[in-house]
Amino acid sequence: MDAQRLPQLRPGFVDRRAAGVAVAERLRHFAGRTDVVVLALPRGGVSVGFEVAKALRAPLDIFVVRKLGLPGHPELAMGAIASGNVRVDNEDVVWWYRPSPGAIDAVARAELLELERRERLYRGDRPLVPVERRIVILVDDGLATGSTMRAAVLAVRRLAPARVVVAVPVAARDTCRSLATVADEIVCVFTPEPFQAVGLWYEDFSQTTDDEVRQLLHSHHAEPAASAVTRGRS
Repeated sequence: MDAQRLPQLRPGFVDRRAAGVAVAERLRHFAGRTDVVVLALPRGGVSVGFEVAKALRAPLDIFVVRKLGLPGHPELAMGAIASGNVRVDNEDVVWWYRPSPGAIDAVARAELLELERRERLYRGDRPLVPVERRIVILVDDGLATGSTMRAAVLAVRRLAPARVVVAVPVAARDTCRSLATVADEIVCVFTPEPFQAVGLWYEDFSQTTDDEVRQLLHSHHAEPAASAVTRGRS
């Protein structure tokens, strides 16, 4: 058998856009609703979220999450900050390591600068799309440990949505089960065992660039306006 054909036999997705189509298929019950918002975690989640938002005819925006690394142990998350000026503390880590409030605030200020830089880069001066009393669908290109998505769910909760739905193309099975404790609904299209890594389940898992993120957001925001013009001429 031709070795170059082997990747095509692996179950999974051609690329993130194809994965987004598969996720959207599992979310058809939300199509056409006026109270649905799709928030994508950049960068890889935006390509997936673009296809989901297009299929559901829903607004699309980014939701940036930054981990607050413990001083001296940056790999440990003592919390996270997210779009909408929301901060979530990891109470277990804070209780065990006892960082001072000043230390937490210093890390949060530094990460907030980076979060704001990324939001300006992707969104410009436009504020986060309103989510209060809406169904928020959080999208990424896959979940391994799910720590970033968990922080995103908890952060979105602070913005008073009606429901929070997590939707991804591929994820570790245990991670999907764990997130079910914080989200109202979980859509994990593909939960392979053994999981190993998100990228293994894509034929093309090349890095999404900042320009691609901006282009996808601009394209989605321009599409409703173009449709309205077309309707007005008919």
